[in-house]
Amino acid sequence: MKSRRDDLIETALRLFYKGGYTATGIDKILAEAGVAKMTLYKHFPSKDDLILAVLERRDEQFRAWLFAEMEKAGSDPRAQLLTMFDALESWFRGEAFKQLGFNGCAFIHAAGEFGDLKHPAHQMAAAHKKRVVDHLETLCREAGAKDPQALAEQLALLKEGAIATAHVRGQPQAAQTAKAIAKTLIETGCVEGGGQ
Repeated sequence: MKSRRDDLIETALRLFYKGGYTATGIDKILAEAGVAKMTLYKHFPSKDDLILAVLERRDEQFRAWLFAEMEKAGSDPRAQLLTMFDALESWFRGEAFKQLGFNGCAFIHAAGEFGDLKHPAHQMAAAHKKRVVDHLETLCREAGAKDPQALAEQLALLKEGAIATAHVRGQPQAAQTAKAIAKTLIETGCVEGGGQ
């Protein structure tokens, strides 16, 4: 059974994702979650605390989903890296996270709304992106990349560009364009026989 705290986080995630962090008022979250203001402030002393809890939940949720989708490619790290783009396309088409749909990246939105690099929400967004890059770097190393960190950053940049293009221009096929570029980067960035 979900707790009131979980209900608040999930409701806030859905509303923030669709309407923005600053534009979405606490009263709307309370009404949709069906909880009293006292309950909210018992769990989250401020709206900022709720925003951070939402970003933490989305980080865990998104990475668990993405990495599990990548692992469906089997044990070959190169295949996993390329499968990331197939997973992204399913997200862009609204096939993943059915409750949320696709409205761009919650972390890009957070970094945009809280532009100060020192703001906790901005830092949490940056930490999420870094965790994804770290995972890609591990796979790049396993794939036999000559420079795993550089290749991971290149693939992450393709991922971010695909997300922005899919969101801003309504082009879910951007994931496959990025995948084609990634394939070339992986082939040229890895030594022969790297991976499994």
